[in-house]
Amino acid sequence: MASRILWLRPSSGCLVWVNLAKISANGQITVPAEIRRLLGLKSGDKILFFQKPSGEVVINNASAQAIYKAQKVFEGVAEQMGVYNEDDIQELVDEVRYGKGKE
Repeated sequence: MASRILWLRPSSGCLVWVNLAKISANGQITVPAEIRRLLGLKSGDKILFFQKPSGEVVINNASAQAIYKAQKVFEGVAEQMGVYNEDDIQELVDEVRYGKGKE
């Protein structure tokens, strides 16, 4: 069962809300509803765990991470292809579908 508690952050002296979850005997946890909403998680999604150099472990929505990575890889490609707006995209779709662009 997950719960939300108020915690005093030692480094800054600020009060922050934190979410607490218990690990089951099978090693499973219930991700608190607030965190699921924050990360856009739904049933069946995968969670990505990674460790920062400081040792802090961070969780993310694996699907969202894949989208961010793809966006970064494709950054600037549209301009290189001469795609600047929705009409340009539709022209490319028409070319693929019908073998021709907008006349």
